[in-house]
Amino acid sequence: MKDSLPALSSRRVRRISGAAGLLYPLLGAYLWAAAVGYKPVIIVHGLFDSSGDFKDLKRFINESHPGTNVSVIDLFDRSASLQPMWKQVEGFKEAIHPIMQNAEDGVHFICYSQGGLICRGILSTLNDHNVQSFISLSSPQAGQYGDTDYLRYLFPQFVKSNLFHLCYTLVGQRISICNYWNDPHHRDMYVDSSDYLALLNSERSNPNSTEWKKNFLKIKKLVLVGGPDDGVITPWQSSQFGFFDDNDTVVEMQHQDMYLRDVFGLKTLGARGDLIICSVPGVEHVYWHSNETVFHLCMEKWLV
Repeated sequence: MKDSLPALSSRRVRRISGAAGLLYPLLGAYLWAAAVGYKPVIIVHGLFDSSGDFKDLKRFINESHPGTNVSVIDLFDRSASLQPMWKQVEGFKEAIHPIMQNAEDGVHFICYSQGGLICRGILSTLNDHNVQSFISLSSPQAGQYGDTDYLRYLFPQFVKSNLFHLCYTLVGQRISICNYWNDPHHRDMYVDSSDYLALLNSERSNPNSTEWKKNFLKIKKLVLVGGPDDGVITPWQSSQFGFFDDNDTVVEMQHQDMYLRDVFGLKTLGARGDLIICSVPGVEHVYWHSNETVFHLCMEKWLV
């Protein structure tokens, strides 16, 4: 006796066909992602941000690289982002390390603003990291020195010319922004007092500098994203390791001592062809991670 199959109405057939028409391209995209093997992406936020601020960036990634596992680390949000940088490095490291361990082919970092300096701390001190592309998104990699809205909000009684009185003290070094405040007119005080940036940049004696350089150079690509209309990172070239001299003239990265002496690997990355500069005009600081043009120009190709 043959089994009888229920007859399908033409309307139902059309519905199923329509659903299949939507499903098959999506399924195909995810099978493609599995075949290509997009690496997980880890996003670290900046000062006063939280993980919820990066929905647009997550969407850009998943539209261009379907199936990518994107983790926006939900730590040190909002005012907690003022905690000392080394404390944040340890906290983010603890959250990120398991993601790395579960990613056989490595991960990518996108680290925004202050988060770019946190990621450098992780990359320098974690000897078994497997970060492939480190995208530093408008981050003050050479330091910060400017009268911005952030400064006026945090320290209303100070301007850039006298903030060193606070930042270069034990109390000041408990505040994240002071850990990378780089006053070009008080260079010796910065080098002697900075517990974070001066160590990362080997501007201050650091017995771990050789090991940190070796760890940092495990990355495959360093992508430095910034632009002249940022309005917060000061000078904006700090996002690409340029900075003021004592005459407030910007000295570009290639002429900086840290590059010329290759103290933590910038020159080596350049010689390898693994140092990418991406400058985009017309982008204000708070919009770098939600600007689709920036994503396609500066990030997309490095997230495979």
